[in-house]
Amino acid sequence: MVVLGKDPLDIKRDVREGKITVAVYGMGRVGLPIAVAWLRAGAKVIGVDINHGLVEALNRGETILKDEPGINEGIQTGIKEKRFHATHDGIEASRASDVKIVVVATTLNTNKRIDNRSLVSATESIGRGLKQGDAVIVECTVPPLTTELLIKKVLEEKSGLKAEEEFALAYSPERIYEGRALRDIEENYPKVVGGVGPRSTEVVAALYECVARKGVIRLKRAREAEASKVFEGIYRDVNIALANELAKFCDSAGIDFMEARSAANSQPFCHLHLPGIGVGGLCIPIYPYFVTGVAEELGLEMNITRCARSVNEGMPEYTIDLLKKVLDKIGMKMDKAKVGVLGLSFRGDVSDIRQSPAIDFIKLIRGKVAAVRAYDPFVKAFEGIDTSEKLEDLLMWADVLVVATDHTAFKGIDLRGFGKALAVVDGRNVIDPLLLPKGSTYIGIGRPLSSILL
Repeated sequence: MVVLGKDPLDIKRDVREGKITVAVYGMGRVGLPIAVAWLRAGAKVIGVDINHGLVEALNRGETILKDEPGINEGIQTGIKEKRFHATHDGIEASRASDVKIVVVATTLNTNKRIDNRSLVSATESIGRGLKQGDAVIVECTVPPLTTELLIKKVLEEKSGLKAEEEFALAYSPERIYEGRALRDIEENYPKVVGGVGPRSTEVVAALYECVARKGVIRLKRAREAEASKVFEGIYRDVNIALANELAKFCDSAGIDFMEARSAANSQPFCHLHLPGIGVGGLCIPIYPYFVTGVAEELGLEMNITRCARSVNEGMPEYTIDLLKKVLDKIGMKMDKAKVGVLGLSFRGDVSDIRQSPAIDFIKLIRGKVAAVRAYDPFVKAFEGIDTSEKLEDLLMWADVLVVATDHTAFKGIDLRGFGKALAVVDGRNVIDPLLLPKGSTYIGIGRPLSSILL
């Protein structure tokens, strides 16, 4: 089914009628929701992944995304209707599909530059199976200029076809929040599309208008679309760093940051973010380096971006300083303390532990304290870390608690009926100190020990 050069109305009809096959390269936390969104739009979908075990599980209708509504049901329905199957053969998937969506994980190498091996590998497979009239869409986050300078070159070399003339090529960033990925794709955000030329942009925009109910934002080129994605993450990273820096100032000055923040944010032009033990996941901690890497090649400095990343990367170490303050207050030496960590995932109500500041914190204190153990309602076990099955078990075992993840289960929890006083370092400012047992000690990031000692 040729899509390049086809009338947009015909493209939309073909998607609805199941005449277009979409191959999604990467069946992880982003790729699976994308696959389900296209299935729900009417397309046939091929899921591509190099993990043979994952491919076999998907073909049985099993997924690992228990915390993402609609995904299991979507894959199972697709299999039942014979509109979905998974494979590890990326070349054959390219031959069998009309639209190829690349959403493999993009991470950093040891030099804090993009590790594009998975991206190049997937692109090479697509190129070897690419046909005239097909469309290729990059959705994974990449440094600006990647689609035009790297992806286009690889596809043209492997296929012998010319982008924009013989196949469509565009960048369209995935925009999801874990725990509501499918709803974000279909309902919450408009789709951003930038092609390597106007024909590519229009073809891909027509395709995404079948999926995104908020419509499509068309940009001039792929590079603007790539920049829009990393700019979103950098904006958040910089503002979180500002909150962390102001919170540290409050700790030193004896000011309650949360109270000052609430008052400051009553002014409509102020939107101070929340401080915390760190910034995790495969998004915000990585995107700044995508831009600074390109900036270096262009001879530019990105001082604010680099400084923000440094501040946020230093927060697990700063939380150790708060731990020391609490231990001093209760008269316990660091090497004698049993530390209980509440949360292992990088943010609340998901099981994703990638780039988690909770893990970073545990690695930093291991060997400095007598013992460390964690409890997470979403992460029951993690290699190399002792865990408790129940929150109560951790509370009884620990000398001091460190809140590392803002799970709903931890927010405003009432522990006044607990049988002993608690020492708490609140790395997410989710515990209400007034709901702790009498005699407890509490400190939060930006909430000085001296002002809220119970």
